[in-house]
Amino acid sequence: MTYQIKRVGVIGAGTMGAAIAALVAGTGIPVILLDVPPSSLTAEEEAKGLTLNHPQVRNRIVQQGFERMRKARPSNLYSERTAELITLGNTEDDFHRLAECDWIVEAIVEQIGPKQSLMARLEEVRKPHAIVTTNTSGIPIRIIAEGRSEAFRRHFFGSHFFNPPRYLRLLEIIPGDDADPAVVAAFRQFAEERLGKGVVICKDRPNFIGNRIFVYAGQVLINYALQHGYRVEEVDALTGPLIGRPNTASFRLLDQVGIDVMAYVAANLYDAIPDDESRDVYRQNDLTQKLVAAGKLGKKVGQGFYKEVRQNGKREFWALDLQTLEYVPPQGTAAVDELIGAARKIKSLPERLRFILGRAEEGDRGAQLVAAAVYPMMAYAARRLPEIADSVADVDNAMRWGFAHEQGPFQLWQAMGIAETASRMRAFGESLPAWVDQLIATDGRFYGEIDGTPAAYNVATGRLEPIQRDPRAIDLAALKAAGRELHGNESASVIDLGDGVLCFELHSKANTIGGQVIEMLIKALDELDQGPWVGMVVGNQGPRFSAGLDLNDVGAAVMTGAWDDIDEYAALVQQTFRRMRDSAKPIVSAPFGQTLGGGVELSMHSAASVAAAETYMGFVEFGVGVIPAWGGCTEMNRRIIAAAVRNGSDPLKAFQQVFETIALAKVATSAHEAKELGLLRPTDRIVFNPDYLIGEAKREVLRLVAEGYTPAVTAKPCYALGRDGLAAARIAIYQMREGGFATPYDAVIADKLAYVLCGGELSSPQWVDDVYMHALERAMVLELLKDPRTQARARHMLEHGKPLRN
Repeated sequence: MTYQIKRVGVIGAGTMGAAIAALVAGTGIPVILLDVPPSSLTAEEEAKGLTLNHPQVRNRIVQQGFERMRKARPSNLYSERTAELITLGNTEDDFHRLAECDWIVEAIVEQIGPKQSLMARLEEVRKPHAIVTTNTSGIPIRIIAEGRSEAFRRHFFGSHFFNPPRYLRLLEIIPGDDADPAVVAAFRQFAEERLGKGVVICKDRPNFIGNRIFVYAGQVLINYALQHGYRVEEVDALTGPLIGRPNTASFRLLDQVGIDVMAYVAANLYDAIPDDESRDVYRQNDLTQKLVAAGKLGKKVGQGFYKEVRQNGKREFWALDLQTLEYVPPQGTAAVDELIGAARKIKSLPERLRFILGRAEEGDRGAQLVAAAVYPMMAYAARRLPEIADSVADVDNAMRWGFAHEQGPFQLWQAMGIAETASRMRAFGESLPAWVDQLIATDGRFYGEIDGTPAAYNVATGRLEPIQRDPRAIDLAALKAAGRELHGNESASVIDLGDGVLCFELHSKANTIGGQVIEMLIKALDELDQGPWVGMVVGNQGPRFSAGLDLNDVGAAVMTGAWDDIDEYAALVQQTFRRMRDSAKPIVSAPFGQTLGGGVELSMHSAASVAAAETYMGFVEFGVGVIPAWGGCTEMNRRIIAAAVRNGSDPLKAFQQVFETIALAKVATSAHEAKELGLLRPTDRIVFNPDYLIGEAKREVLRLVAEGYTPAVTAKPCYALGRDGLAAARIAIYQMREGGFATPYDAVIADKLAYVLCGGELSSPQWVDDVYMHALERAMVLELLKDPRTQARARHMLEHGKPLRN
């Protein structure tokens, strides 16, 4: 049977349940969110004369959960508008509505009894082929399903989301013994494609994969830090990005997770894993219990391993003294700074770790802490296979997607040398399972290839097995390694994606746009025009699409007053971007992550965009004292102001939208919001799985070709409001300045922006061409660049990484 999930039910409006509802609604699927009705009235409800039967009272708990979800930051919702797809109800009055759902997910209290009772009720209302999953983080799936029919159990399994589900990619699917493999496969496809999840298949063992390894490694590190006298600051300085982990490192991450949650999971694990040779780790210290008893639960209560303190009007984060449990002022990390400084010079993570771990053997105190963070995790992951999973890839993906590790334990292990690292682990006191020794004896590998297909070691079968990869998951690095790079320099490349489609890839620092990028873009357009190509994708697979203009690229010209050179360069970029937009062959941009300033302009000059759901897009030029000058103002006029005139709408209202978007440096926090701001078209597609972004953009190119693509070239595409519109804008700017909402220089920049968007001081509104608008952009930006106040803003941004308000 083909499974289609068109309506979803979520039971439990707590932190996870409400956030799962928000995730699903963001994909365009209607959701019904239920929670229990209250058993008593609040004082406020009593004062209003309400009863327990009043609808407002009966839905109070679910409403509160929904509102907490809406207010959470970072936002659980892709857009406030997507909240309209969530319908609220309670588990008594509205339970029957779950019969409409194709997927029902349970996210109630983590107790066996309530979960089993709920499953019994669900069996009575669910439609025959509806999928039911539980978001339990550790209760065995088989126990939750006890007493249910075979038909129910075939459609029931675990779906463990990580918090917050919008941002953490990991989804652990735990099939249990009775789940129908076809149902699990259908749900996995839905989760990967529609929800954008990275899915790993887990065995029905306590805490599954991610939390089983994470909690063990966390306990080991806490124990080691306590036993050897490390400070909280030192541990976090050594166990964050330095070793391929997020900025939250170790203790900040525990504050974020919740120290009470960590203590609860550790205590439960000890009882649940009597056969685990390492279970005593969870009983070696009582630090977390002491913190819970003292109410130091982490970020949610403002104090845990760190506490925010105000000193002389400034915010500081004081760390917990692990011996006295008192907070102390920042003490720095001088004792480990030399190691950190030397290691940071090594760009490759495996080589950096080899260097650090080599220093550990020489007695370096900081390096020994890193060894305690790395070796036990690797060894424990090996010892847990095949108990929790069969494939090393599932473990690595769980740690990468669930905890933002740059590489998983087996990936790092292989990169550092399997036999050598195993020997070092044993010297550190770690024990390894027999299957690792067998692998080393046969010169085996955790990862390899089978007939050109990536493969991972399966402990259950004792051999490499192919990693299933969706054809949309194009790997640009692999294509370049295979010789598919046609042109390239230090900042950009042109790659053959196959099927006649090119890819223009940025890979400069922060993917900023400078001279080398434009040079390669011109070469890409020449290749597209002259070669046997049908179209091109503009995208990359780095941490962001583009941070915009390379300030250093024009800084020297500003310092020397080379204004003609700056104007000539801006004209070249405008001309190149116009050439992109007007190309006879479709060019599709694939923005994701940070897409700022010039990166927005690069993306907008395409036939279509296929954007990642997590796209943070906006014009931020005001922060450095300028306005968009590579066609950004012109494109916003075309898309919003000119479109309003053609649709018979109010052009002044459209002007206000564009003006505020640029002048207030609004940055969309999702692709959904980018559409609302006009930075993406209503017709542009949104992709939730980032691995599919380049592949889906390629598909869009081929779709446009198949439909007989022709560029929409208009002789006069922009609408200039002229001096009437400019006068209205100047009144608003004056009021903003007088009201203290804008600095004097903000007002100057805003006036230049209004001048461009209105097409200058034309005597009457009229249609103008984009060359005219581009000339206005360059003229106004040159005036701003010559102003010392803009130069001060640019210097401040380069030196401090934040805007100067002058």
